[in-house]
Amino acid sequence: MEKKRNSFTGKLGYVLSAAGASVGLGNIWRFPYLAAKYGGGIFLIIYVLLAVTFGYTMIIAETALGRMTKKSPVGAYQHFGHGWQFSFGGWINAVIPILIVPYYSVIGGWVIRYLVEYLLPGGAQNLAADGYFGAFISNGPSVEICFLVFSLANLIIIYLGVQNGIERVSKFMMPVLVILAIIVAIYSMTLPGAFEGVKYFLIPHAANFSWMTVVSAMGQMFYSLSIAMGILVTFGSYMKKEVSIEDSTYQVELFDTGIAIMAGLMIIPAVFAFSGESAAENLNAGPSLMFITMPKIFASMGLGSVMGLMFFVLVLFAALTSAIALTESAVSTFEDELHWSRQKSTIVMGIIMIALGTLSALGYGPLSTVTIIGMQFLDFFDFLTNSVMMPIAAMCTCLLVIRVINIDKIAEEVMIDGKPFRERTVFNFMIKYLCPFFVAIILFSSVASVFGWIKM
Repeated sequence: MEKKRNSFTGKLGYVLSAAGASVGLGNIWRFPYLAAKYGGGIFLIIYVLLAVTFGYTMIIAETALGRMTKKSPVGAYQHFGHGWQFSFGGWINAVIPILIVPYYSVIGGWVIRYLVEYLLPGGAQNLAADGYFGAFISNGPSVEICFLVFSLANLIIIYLGVQNGIERVSKFMMPVLVILAIIVAIYSMTLPGAFEGVKYFLIPHAANFSWMTVVSAMGQMFYSLSIAMGILVTFGSYMKKEVSIEDSTYQVELFDTGIAIMAGLMIIPAVFAFSGESAAENLNAGPSLMFITMPKIFASMGLGSVMGLMFFVLVLFAALTSAIALTESAVSTFEDELHWSRQKSTIVMGIIMIALGTLSALGYGPLSTVTIIGMQFLDFFDFLTNSVMMPIAAMCTCLLVIRVINIDKIAEEVMIDGKPFRERTVFNFMIKYLCPFFVAIILFSSVASVFGWIKM
């Protein structure tokens, strides 16, 4: 007798869970610094255009693939054939979250450390001190403890199941995340000198456009919407037939893009207010923007400790909802392909997380002398998954839809019970021509940048 598959209770559960998967650390720190670096308003426009075309198409394809097969990525691919190419396409989508969630949980642990520090007397000033972040991440035991706390919270939610764990937590965390984002953004935009940052971020100037603006927006959209991580296939397999795939896609994109814009309005105006003429330099700080620059900004503000606390609660919720989605995709694969119980699958995934995550947690401390192609463990896992495996996985999905499933079959899944497929023409054109082209550009530019062939 076939095991009854888990499912979301309805549309709201799916949308908030899928939006939680998409809204992560990339929205909070990666989007603002890329927007600042590659043209402000012109970057924002290009990003939105790509999200409603390329992003929309890939979300539809992956969600429909999951729902029509009721399987996680490996089973979904092998539903259409059992050759090596089907196994490869399914397993590369399945392995990506298994590799991402351990190092992602390490960064989640960093967020927990900062959040706790803001709750302590004088914590805001400690976090703003020069060298605090470097000293923390090089302290192996401290980083490991924070990583384990974050991982345990994630695993408990997964252990509870789709409705009692993932959906229930998403229904609580996502509205709170939105409210906090609005409060922090309003506060940031009303700081003296912040309006210049608002104008730079929202008003497009053609003079700021470059080819790298397109490539960077494309890469950010690709990662931000949880494309090619197995998540959307897995969550699609939990979606009930009466829920509209197209309407849900619109809402997930609106949620994700809205939070990214809010993050820009939280960070860019605050950096302009804090830095003045040095704003561009501080915004280009990249990953350190969240852990070094923002604490210095909060320490210089009135109500800085309160704003810092709210900001890192927001970041923690974003990190946790994404980590939950990544872990669920992996656990679902173990359940489907190895026929394990949810409890056993969760425990095994926990062991993998601790083993691989510990390498990343200690990579800037006790294991700092050990590198792979010149990268620390965390940076290497990030490069391998984001720059190499995800574009290949997305290409596999495009080819599966175009050459095996047939675009009309995807359309039939979208239009179940007479639901319209309003953007079918856009979907057909994108999945056939532009999506494979964009994916190839992302793969080449990401790898070329790491090896120094091009400068991004």
